[in-house]
Amino acid sequence: MSSESSIDFVLKTVEERDIRFVRLWFTDVLGHLKSFSISPEELEEAFTEGIGFDGSAVDGFARLEESDMLAFPDANTFQLMPRKEGEHSAVARVFCDIRTPSRDPFDGDPRGVLERVFTQADEQGLVFNVGPKIEYFYFDNDLDPVPLDHCGYFDFSPTDSSLDLRRAISRECEKNGIPVQYSHHGNAESQNAIELRYNEAVSCADNIMATRLIIREQAAKRGFFASFMPKPLADYPGSAMFLYLSMFDHDGENLFWAPKESNDAHLSELAQYFVAGLLAYAPEYMLVTNPTVNSYKRFTSDGVVPLYATWGRKDRSALVRIPTHKPGKHIATRVELRIPDPMANPYLSLAVVLAAGLKGVEEELEMPAEAAAETRSLSADELKARGVVRLPRTLGEAVERFKASAFMRETLGDHIFDFLVDAKTREWEEFCTTVTDWERCRYYNL
Repeated sequence: MSSESSIDFVLKTVEERDIRFVRLWFTDVLGHLKSFSISPEELEEAFTEGIGFDGSAVDGFARLEESDMLAFPDANTFQLMPRKEGEHSAVARVFCDIRTPSRDPFDGDPRGVLERVFTQADEQGLVFNVGPKIEYFYFDNDLDPVPLDHCGYFDFSPTDSSLDLRRAISRECEKNGIPVQYSHHGNAESQNAIELRYNEAVSCADNIMATRLIIREQAAKRGFFASFMPKPLADYPGSAMFLYLSMFDHDGENLFWAPKESNDAHLSELAQYFVAGLLAYAPEYMLVTNPTVNSYKRFTSDGVVPLYATWGRKDRSALVRIPTHKPGKHIATRVELRIPDPMANPYLSLAVVLAAGLKGVEEELEMPAEAAAETRSLSADELKARGVVRLPRTLGEAVERFKASAFMRETLGDHIFDFLVDAKTREWEEFCTTVTDWERCRYYNL
C-alpha cells in the first residue's frame, strides 16, 4: 500500500516534470507485461480509488461475467522513463496492485501473491533479498533462430554482435532505476547475460519485468530480436534465470551466514533448513519456475544443469549452489537456485521459492549431504537408492507433481493454481498431439 508521503512525492514530481502520460504496469498469470496509460489528471484518483479496466482479456484474470478490475498504482515503484528520440512529453511508469471492485486484493494478481508471502516472512522478522541473473539470446529475426556470432562465455571480441547492445541495456536499466551488477556474453553463440543487483523480493520481480522489456526494446531498436526461450537451439546450451537468495533480519544482518566451525559451507542453521526446503519441494514448484514445454529441453544429461535435487559448492549441475564465502563479507552469504528460466513469471517464481524455503525452516528439514563430483556418474537407480530425487523431465511430469501439491495450492491460492493446472495441461496435450519435423524425418519413409 502506498504511503501518503510517497503519493505526495509522485504527484509533485508529475507536476514539476510536466509528465503527460503515466503507464500503469501489471502482469498476467503467465508473466506477460500488461499496460495502459492514463493522463496525470487521473493519477491522484488512481492512488485512492483505483483505475477500472477489463480483466477478462488478461490471461488468468477474471471470467467475462466478473471482468471489472481495479489497478492501484504502487507509488514506491514510480519511475520516470527516458525520453525516446523525437518525444517532447515526459512519460513515467508505475507498477500496480490489482483489486476487485470491492477493493479486496484480487486472487489472480501474481504481484499480490508475492507480496503476501513476503509479508508473512517479514512478520517473522525475515527480509528476503534476491539478485537475478537473466540469460537470453539475440537473433536477427523472430522466426528463424540463427546465431549471430561465434563467441563464448565471457568472450570480448570485435565479432561479438551484441557488445554494444549489452552496454546500451545496462545504461537503460540504470536510467530506469535498475542497478546492474554486470553483463557479459553467455556460454552459447549469440547468448547474453545480465545480473541485477540484489533487492527485496517484490522490487526484484518488478526489476526483472522492466529489464526484460528493456532488453527487447533495445534489440528492436537495432534491428535484432531478443528471445527468452529457454532452449531455442538444440545443439547449444539453454538460458536460465539464476536466483541468488539471501535472508536478512530487520537490522540488516545476514541470517544465512555461519562461521566455518559451525558449517563448512558457512551456512547457518536457518540457511540449511531453507536450502532443504528448496530441494524437497522443487518437484512441486518447477511448473512455476520452468513453465513451458521448451523449459525441459534445457535439462540434458550432457549439460551443466540440474537434473536432481542436490546441492553443492562447486558443482554447477546442482539444483542449489553455495557460492564460495568471501572472508569478511558475511553480508554476501547467499544460495544460488539454478533451475528457473527467463520465461517464468518472476512474481510467482519468487513466491513459491520463498515459500518452499520457509517451509523447510518451519519443518526444520535436514539438508542432505553435499553432492560429490562422482554423483554425476551414478545411474538413476543408484541415485534413487541414495534418496536423491530426480526432477521432472517434461512439462507433463511437472504438471502432475504440481497438481498433487496441497502446498502449491495454499501458496498460490485456488484461482492461480487452478488456472495453471488447466492452461499447462492443455499446453502439454497440444504438444503431445503435434507432429514435429523430428517425427517426419524419423518415421515418414519407414
